Amino acid sequence: MAVEIKAPAFPESVADGVVSVWHKQPGEAVSRDELLVEIETDKVVMEVVAPEPGVLESVVVAEGETITSEALLAVLVPGAAPVADQAATEVPSQAPSDPVSVPNDGALETIPMGPAVRALLEEHNLAPSAVAATGRGGRLLKEDVLAHLKRGETDQVTPAPAAQPAPSAVEVTGPTSERIEKRVPMTRMRARIAERLLGATQQTAMLTTFNEVNMAPLMKLRRQYRDEFESAHNGTRLGFMGFFVKAACEALKRFPEVNASIDGSDVVYHGYQDIGVAVSVDEGLVVPVLRDADFMSIADVEAAIASFGNKAREKKLTIEDMTGGTFTVSNGGVFGSLLSTPILNPPQTGILGMHAIQERPIAMEGEVVIQPMMYLALSYDHRLVDGKTAVQFLVTIKGLIEDPARILLQL
Repeated sequence: MAVEIKAPAFPESVADGVVSVWHKQPGEAVSRDELLVEIETDKVVMEVVAPEPGVLESVVVAEGETITSEALLAVLVPGAAPVADQAATEVPSQAPSDPVSVPNDGALETIPMGPAVRALLEEHNLAPSAVAATGRGGRLLKEDVLAHLKRGETDQVTPAPAAQPAPSAVEVTGPTSERIEKRVPMTRMRARIAERLLGATQQTAMLTTFNEVNMAPLMKLRRQYRDEFESAHNGTRLGFMGFFVKAACEALKRFPEVNASIDGSDVVYHGYQDIGVAVSVDEGLVVPVLRDADFMSIADVEAAIASFGNKAREKKLTIEDMTGGTFTVSNGGVFGSLLSTPILNPPQTGILGMHAIQERPIAMEGEVVIQPMMYLALSYDHRLVDGKTAVQFLVTIKGLIEDPARILLQL
């Protein structure tokens, strides 16, 4: 009895998705839990695996098509014998002297590619395995096929024995007059990020206040306990984010407006601190959420952030990982940013921006000394948060970081 392969149930915040990559084609044998297809939403990439072993009988939705929650994707015949042997017996019937005329049979190819690439291969009668794939995860791109065809044309022209062109005609190096452009569709995640950023600037009264923090005490504490911390907490590294998240939790308790959100004409005050931590991936910036961060230790925060980073790089983040959040912490300093204005993540009313640590001369006790300093930026929705509150919030963060013992003592 055939088994219907359906898309996962999307949460209410996700209206639809796009079939990104089919890892299996009709006629191919699959094993249990083997990856069949990836679905890209505006938040995460979802993976659909085979519920049981069998043969993929048909694909209902092609790559690039938009689907809704629990849409039918494909049909699987469980326990059926693979048809690869039968397909393989049909290939030798072609003329062995023609190395190019290898059919682009989906039953024999497992290289991920889009419909446009597949059509281009069929047009030129090329096998996908003959073209070097440069896309992420071994994905075959249209540019790969065009480059392969161009190299083929060059190979056919250069062997001419009678021609002895000038060296400049054989090989061209350096700048050329070509003005190369590449047009690709925006991914759903990138489009969603753009939509939210534009909405944040248009629908909020966003303002940013700045301050700087002396990182010397925290850096000294980190150097003193880094190895012991890592040994005691199963390899979890002691970074700065754990301290900043805990400092943010303490500051949010003192200034609940920064931890609130606006819902229509109502203000929703959250009695908990769910801290979003911005993580960079190839497609853009994602913000997984540390639930009840106030009850987490610094080691718990550091371990959770490391786990989120690994899941983001492997595209394993779930909708639940990224839903909600009452406040966000973003660390642009890891990329070298010295100062920036972070953009709000609606409906949140505040976001803290960390930046690069840089040694600068400052005045301490009447003397000019060199200290490792970091600029901090707090962007906030001025509709709910007053300037005084925002400044006091940021000063609180500064005081807790410059005297880390205050975080533990909640002073």
